[in-house]
Amino acid sequence: MTGWSQALGAHPGAAAGAAETVSGNRGLQIEEKLLFEQDSPGHCGVDLPEPAGLAPRLGGTERKGPIGLPGLSEPQIVRHFTRLSQKNYAIDSGIYPLGSCTMKHNPRLNEKLARLPGFADLHPLQPPATVAGALELVDTLAHWLKTLTGMPAMALSPAAGAHGELCGMMTIRAALTARGDPRRRILVPESAHGTNPATAATCGYAIDNIPNNARGRVDLAALKAELGGDVAALMLTNPNTCGLFEDEILDIAAAVHSAGAFFYCDGANFNAIVGRVRPGDLGIDALHLNLHKTFSTPHGGGGPGSGPVALAAELAPFAPLPWLVHDHGGLRLVEHRDGEAAQSIGRLKGFHGQIGMFVRALAYMMSHGADGLKQAAEDAVLNANYLRVRLEGALSLSYPGPCMHEVLFDDRFLKDTGATTLDFAKALIDEGFHPMTMYFPLIVHGALLIEPTESESKASLDQFADTVLALAARARGGDATSFHAAPRLAPRRRLDETTAARKPVLRWRPEPAQREAAE
Repeated sequence: MTGWSQALGAHPGAAAGAAETVSGNRGLQIEEKLLFEQDSPGHCGVDLPEPAGLAPRLGGTERKGPIGLPGLSEPQIVRHFTRLSQKNYAIDSGIYPLGSCTMKHNPRLNEKLARLPGFADLHPLQPPATVAGALELVDTLAHWLKTLTGMPAMALSPAAGAHGELCGMMTIRAALTARGDPRRRILVPESAHGTNPATAATCGYAIDNIPNNARGRVDLAALKAELGGDVAALMLTNPNTCGLFEDEILDIAAAVHSAGAFFYCDGANFNAIVGRVRPGDLGIDALHLNLHKTFSTPHGGGGPGSGPVALAAELAPFAPLPWLVHDHGGLRLVEHRDGEAAQSIGRLKGFHGQIGMFVRALAYMMSHGADGLKQAAEDAVLNANYLRVRLEGALSLSYPGPCMHEVLFDDRFLKDTGATTLDFAKALIDEGFHPMTMYFPLIVHGALLIEPTESESKASLDQFADTVLALAARARGGDATSFHAAPRLAPRRRLDETTAARKPVLRWRPEPAQREAAE
């Protein structure tokens, strides 16, 4: 959001048509200033007297002067953020076809259970004896995840998918160190998620890329040529970011293990195979899961997310603390690196994990049951293939044949039209749709990656497909100008994204006239 326009004029970033109104508003689409531009010294939401007789307790670091926050009344703040929320697109608004992100419906039942006092009011510093029910829930969730993955151990403390990747790679490094094996190289396919090489580098490894074959999958011959005694692990995403299942995965696992390396799998796309394939049966040693992608917890959820890691028996002794173990018919919390946990990599975060995410995920699992989770995966694949069939005649399909949970197109269908992938995505905004993922995966030029998830009905998919087909026809009809101008109907017109990336404005400064007025 940028500032107000001059009186009677439209804000330069505002949508076309805003100049037709005196206020700059368009019906219920309200134009307003930034919070800092609304600053009114002396205004505040809560006006309390200064406490008397209290000495500062900040060790000499207490505030010496104003910190630059705007003075605003409570109604101003509420209205501002309410208006911002009305400009947001969300899964509650319509189909959210971002590929790789799995923007599925979050059932309200999950939210109701997460707000039960016994879960919502927990404090992380409570004695374990007072949270027996919560620990039982965590253990039950771990049981479901171990059952679905076919793996014997589960680390629940990682706070996100990338954090889970780090956890898995740290356990692999610890296992190699324990056996005196100083391997320093990680193999990462081109079709893996971009966080994979970053995670390996964070753990101090050198990274070598493995190319895809013509079918959009790992080139097995190229992988075997790279394997050697210095390779610590392969980090593979399956299904991969091209939306395809690695159908040679058993041969891949055998080759990796024969070289003495570990097989790490990025499980971000587990939503496509849950209930159908158990990663443990494929020879995988470590697998992170994203509870928000597969088990319907919110993205972030108002705090840390959750990226549990499933571990094979060889890696289980190195799992991060704390551990929940069954002991004499009850649960026992292991919090220190000694005894049975002597080889643990230690703590990755302050506490056991995000209980709100755990409650939501288990509620989703138990309300669906094993058969329902399997159906959700099957419906996600069905929906993606329905869009593939409907769109492949007009858009250019990157890899022929059925896909998994997402379908990948490229920009060949836009050749000589004057429109780009970005133009096409911006035109979708005017049609009331959030664009699909653009320009990812990087191995496909001008990529358009669409993941409808299982949440969408046939009617919803048809509405989206009809719109995409009409835009493709318009582009081929030579109407590139309308694409370059899009979006025209959104709260803001197209921004200069290149300048924004190269010269970001990270701090608002008032104009000279505003500073003089304030003084």
